[in-house]
Amino acid sequence: PIERKLKRDLSRGRGGVDAALDLHGLNQAEAHHALRHFLGAAQARGDKLVIVVTGKGGKPGGSSWIDEPGVLKRLAPHWLRAPDLRPIVLGFEEAARQHGGAGALYVRLRRAR
Repeated sequence: PIERKLKRDLSRGRGGVDAALDLHGLNQAEAHHALRHFLGAAQARGDKLVIVVTGKGGKPGGSSWIDEPGVLKRLAPHWLRAPDLRPIVLGFEEAARQHGGAGALYVRLRRAR
C-alpha cells in the first residue's frame, strides 16, 4: 500500500508521480501487455510511483455482455498482484480524485536490482 504521508501529499497535489499509463481503448490482452511493459520500463528508469488509468468502465446504454462495465478496472489489481509483477510492484491503491479517482491506481514500484 501507499504510505499515508505520500497519499496525503498526492491528494493535496504535492506528491510526485513519475509516469502514467492510460489503458483506455485497449482490450484485455493489449492492456495486460502494455501494463507489464510499462511497469518494467518504469522500474528500469528508477521511477518510484506511477499512475495506471483503467477508466471506470461502463458505457451509457450498453446492454450487451461485451459492454461489461469496468473490465480493466476489475482486472488491473489481479494483474498487479500476479507473481510475474511481484519483483516490480511494491503496492497499489486507488488514486486521489484529481488523478482519476476510482478510474486510476497509484502503483508503487520496487527499486531495480
